[in-house]
Amino acid sequence: MTPSDAPRSRWSDLDRPPLNVPALRRGLLREGSLWTALDVVGSTGSTNTDLAARAAGLTEGTVLVAEEQTAGRGRLERSWTAPARSGLFFSVYLTPKGVPAERWGWLPLLTGVAAATGLARAAGVDMALKWPNDLLVTVAGEERKTGGILAERAGDGVVIGIGLNVSLRADELPAPTAASLALAGAVSTDRETLLRGVLRSLEHWYGRWRDANGDPRASGVQEAYAAGCATLGKAVRAQLPGDRVLTGEAVAVDGDGRLVLATGDGLREPVSAGDIVHLRGIGGGLT
Repeated sequence: MTPSDAPRSRWSDLDRPPLNVPALRRGLLREGSLWTALDVVGSTGSTNTDLAARAAGLTEGTVLVAEEQTAGRGRLERSWTAPARSGLFFSVYLTPKGVPAERWGWLPLLTGVAAATGLARAAGVDMALKWPNDLLVTVAGEERKTGGILAERAGDGVVIGIGLNVSLRADELPAPTAASLALAGAVSTDRETLLRGVLRSLEHWYGRWRDANGDPRASGVQEAYAAGCATLGKAVRAQLPGDRVLTGEAVAVDGDGRLVLATGDGLREPVSAGDIVHLRGIGGGLT
């Protein structure tokens, strides 16, 4: 038994019990399911890094969950840390055979749709998406980040990681703009229920997208993303590679998953990568 598995460590916070791995496997690893393997580790640096390192030997549908991440990564190499068992930190491995590689860029957006819809059902909390990879909830009238998504090519497929704040208290938040499902008034913060809800929703949306050969319109993913995207209709500042800054109104997500900005000079410019700041959030604040 390792120190992280010792009874005192596992039950040091009774509000944050460990995940029940046999129950999760029984509920998710069924015949015909996308999910083929599920492991939970007590602590690791990054589940994305761990799966990417093993990609050559993985089957599609492998899921790795960590009770704690000590070096979790977000976009633009930002760090993601949280107290042990206070959230969901997991990665999945997908190999979208038959889908043209140029459409794989929709996977993080698809995952956002799946996570938002799955959590809305399982937690009873209205979720919104901030382009391209943030999950938002409303706390005290303000949109705040409660989760993020990171997709990386690995082997013959893609590793997609999700980090989600579930039970963090106000004094545990990493930033004033952060939140948790608990602070947003979730009807359930049971992590097993939430994890099953997200993975089942991801299986549904991924299946639709893959069956449509990755076509975002035919699969309904593009429409669903736009419907749930809090970035659309807002004035935003896009901090682009090369220190370029673009300001405008976010008016669409195009067929390539790019955010389209209407700028002051009457042009429409698609943004494929960058850091997006909402200039007009709920209550008039920056988000």
